[in-house]
Formats: sequence, structure tokens, C-alpha cells
Amino acid sequence: MHTFRQFKSTIVAALMGTGALGLSLLSGCTTDVSKAKGGYTSQDWPALPTTRPGALPSTAASSLASTPKEYRKDAASHLYGINKERIFKGRMPPMLQAVGVLDVDIDRQGQVKALSWKRAPKHVPEVMAEIERMVKAAAPYPAPKNLSQVTYTDVWLWHKSGKFQLDTLTEGQD
Repeated sequence: MHTFRQFKSTIVAALMGTGALGLSLLSGCTTDVSKAKGGYTSQDWPALPTTRPGALPSTAASSLASTPKEYRKDAASHLYGINKERIFKGRMPPMLQAVGVLDVDIDRQGQVKALSWKRAPKHVPEVMAEIERMVKAAAPYPAPKNLSQVTYTDVWLWHKSGKFQLDTLTEGQD
């Protein structure tokens, strides 16, 4: 039979082990720019097309979403369609160069009105700039027919190769 002191000691040891595990998982994360680089630089990223061959068919030019969460899927699909060569194929590795959370304001015609970072990957400003450039260059987005305007939020999962996935359409992460 265990005494209360032994029980308390066991609980404390378990909590310390859990804390150590959490710290070891976080130890791979970095905000040091010199460590975070090692991937492509912004000069290496493929240029965005100035004209979009195979533009979206007219049926995809509008969204019937009635909530921002529904619209988010339409916007993510639109971004993937325009940036096919930039999409990371398969499951993302456990260590990413950047993870950012971005709000995008879209007007009734599908134009980008504003961008606002909820969680900015400030340790890689070139990635922030590239994401903003990609979002703006993808306009016009599907026009939100059931909404006067929409602000949708998505999480950008950025690999050091310059390829990405959006949380809305991610294939997962190892």
C-alpha cells in the first residue's frame, strides 16, 4: 500500500516528465533567423504568373458560402488552383520554416481589401512578404454572393523549400 507521500512523489515525477517532454518538443522550434533560414530565399521562389492560364471557369468565379468558415474552403481552393507548383505534396514534416495565421478581407467582387496577421512569422519577414504577395496576386477571389463581404482566416504552413499548405486543405503533418 502506497503512502500519501509516495503517491505525491509519483505525481510530481509524472508532471515533471510531462513538462520535460513538452520542452523537448519545443526545443526544435526556433525564432533565430540564422537557424530558421536554410531554405529558399525570396529570390529563389518561383515568380507568380502575371497572367493565369486556364483561369477559373465562370462557375468557380463566385462562392455560395454563407459563413466565413465556408468561404475559407473556397478561398483556399482558389489559392491552390493558382499556385499549383507551390503546394507541398503529401504530409508536412514536423519542422516547418514558418507557421502564420492570416485574416483576409474580401469585398463583394472578390477583391482583397485588407490583410491582418493574427500570428505573424516575424522570424522570417521574407516569408510574410511572400504570403502577402501571393494572397494579393490571387485576386479576384470567388465573389461571396451570400455575404456582403467576408473576412476569412487561414493558417499558412510554410516549408523551407518555399512550398506551402493551408490548414484548410492540409494533408497533415508528421
